[in-house]
Amino acid sequence: MILHELLSFELLRVIWWLLLGVLLIGFALTDGFDFGVGALLPFVGRTDTERRVAINTVGPVWEGNQVWFILGGGAIFAAWPPLYAVSFSGFYLAMFAVLAALILRPVGFKYRSKRDSKLWRSSWDWALFVGGAVPPVIFGVAVGNVLLGVPFHLTDDLMPMYEGTFYGKFLGLLNPFSILVGVVSLSMLMMHGAAWLALKAEGPVQARARSIGAVAGIVAIATYAAAGLWLAFGIQGYAIVGEVVKDGPSNPLHSEVVRTASWLSAYAERPWIIIAPVLGFVGLALAVLGLRSTREVSTLLWSKLGIFGVISSVGLTMFPFILPSSKMPAASLTVWDSSSSHLTLFVMLISALIFMPMILAYTAWVYKVLWGKVTEKDITDNSHTVY
Repeated sequence: MILHELLSFELLRVIWWLLLGVLLIGFALTDGFDFGVGALLPFVGRTDTERRVAINTVGPVWEGNQVWFILGGGAIFAAWPPLYAVSFSGFYLAMFAVLAALILRPVGFKYRSKRDSKLWRSSWDWALFVGGAVPPVIFGVAVGNVLLGVPFHLTDDLMPMYEGTFYGKFLGLLNPFSILVGVVSLSMLMMHGAAWLALKAEGPVQARARSIGAVAGIVAIATYAAAGLWLAFGIQGYAIVGEVVKDGPSNPLHSEVVRTASWLSAYAERPWIIIAPVLGFVGLALAVLGLRSTREVSTLLWSKLGIFGVISSVGLTMFPFILPSSKMPAASLTVWDSSSSHLTLFVMLISALIFMPMILAYTAWVYKVLWGKVTEKDITDNSHTVY
């Protein structure tokens, strides 16, 4: 009880905002290279054996990596119920497309090598490509729409309402800015997948991954810079005016929110957050140089740093907003008014402190056991025990 009293409601809200960011970034850093390898698969492997080399670099670990996605979804549901309700209803079709693409991955991994038919295997290779390329694009498009503001409003009893037709809600997400952010996401994770293949593969697969990954990294840098400039000069931000109640009830309608000239005004208020985009650019640039100079471990680490910087720059720029509303700014969800109760956040934090170290320790052990390269000889010598 003493600890419960020491951890104020305000502090717990910030902690869970940080933990949500940690889970989402952890998902991008781990499952991100799985997506990248899938998106690169048709291009780095020209023979069946080469494609199996690429697949077997991620086959043993992708399920464990996807735990971060499940944890992120669970954290949103438990710690930020209004965010879960509003986002999953408004992005329903987009979420369905992501889940459909994610379903293709395990099916592709398990069934691709069950038959020797060239058509059979080629079809599953393209299914793995869809499963690797579609989720990053949709996640990026979703982030772009969050920065623009989502067209929802809240009724007096806090029920989220969206306007437009069922299919229009999906097609409406495909605006120029969100598509640009989708390109940032896809190119960044393709570079990350290439860095992983540079570490885990060798020969032609490694060489092609380096070449394609370097180009993808350059595209990621250019589109990230373009998105930043667009955000600075072409998109309005959001701000809370008046007194901010940080430990009050979770009712977004209690706050007064207005549109501002730019999201980047946050950098004038909190100059230290410039470190996030700097890390993004530096990490991406050094990863590109690493791919070109045949470095392996450091290239993957630089790629992770770049992803960390890019994703954290979004969260820090938007803080304290989590899901702004373009239709009704006052309904925007923030860190201070869309969380679960004080007790719920406290119990969840204790659970996280117990189980997160276990997950991290197990993950580290798995990667230690599976350390080493996947070679074509491994594939040909173990054709019945690999993907």
